[in-house]
Amino acid sequence: MSWNHRHLLDIQSLSAEDILTVLDTARAFKAVGERAIKKVPALRGKTVVNLFVEPSTRTRISFELAAQRLTADVINFSAEVSSLKKGETLKDTARNLEALNADIIVMRHSAAGAPHFLARFLKSSVVNAGDGAHEHPTQALLDLFTIRERKQTIAGLKVTILGDILYSRVARSNIWGLLKLGAQVTLCGPATLVPPVFRQLGCRVTYDLEEAIAEAEIINLLRIQHERQRQTMFPSIGEYTSLFGLTQGRLARTRPDVLIMHPGPINRGVEIDSEIADCGRSVILEQVTNGLAVRMAVLFLVNGGKGPQEIAA
Repeated sequence: MSWNHRHLLDIQSLSAEDILTVLDTARAFKAVGERAIKKVPALRGKTVVNLFVEPSTRTRISFELAAQRLTADVINFSAEVSSLKKGETLKDTARNLEALNADIIVMRHSAAGAPHFLARFLKSSVVNAGDGAHEHPTQALLDLFTIRERKQTIAGLKVTILGDILYSRVARSNIWGLLKLGAQVTLCGPATLVPPVFRQLGCRVTYDLEEAIAEAEIINLLRIQHERQRQTMFPSIGEYTSLFGLTQGRLARTRPDVLIMHPGPINRGVEIDSEIADCGRSVILEQVTNGLAVRMAVLFLVNGGKGPQEIAA
């Protein structure tokens, strides 16, 4: 396996082999994280800039720690205290960062396609940390890593993604990654948030929650993306929970080996009962742990690494 991409902009443009290269490289970096000394010099002398123009907690901290574990110099850029607030364009901001010899720019932006725009003219590598409602590639990669670690293989698995599909960048990246690796993907949620057009991607779409989760081996829950919705897409939070929330009663009717996933932040008592989020079937905190290894792998690969064979045992 080998990686030949200077950027990571989305999952849609990756091949199944590309995805597996990231997952295998992440496995090697996860082993590094279990050592007494958790740092490796893979990015020594390199500069990673976290350019977050939209709020983030888990993703930004995960990328920062990943870069530090790889011995890179890290700069955290906050739009709220930058010249972007004075009217400077995103392009000029990024070019100024590049002029300071930034090697990798990790970018989150509310506009879909913003990382692709920067990648067209920057010499630095660009990593998409979430662009609007378009994609969130590293979240999908850490989800795939978590599934493969628990289930050994992804091909043939029955995966249900439940919730706000329409506005979710996590859902889009997960759909592409799961389908490329051979999973069977079911989407479920309110009809206003799960349009039938998703069937064209190769997904099964249903509005019957009981049907969606009955045979699922993975249930990936999504929160309601209030910040991206331009109008109310369902009558109330209470109605959403009563129709599509994962309750103890509903979980009791699923497979005994089903895994519960959530990209966070969790709205306890809305899309998921608090007890389920903390139960033995939940791998939500494992996703956070695995995100560090996956982001180390991504930074390593876009910097010129070819795969796990280059990581010292």
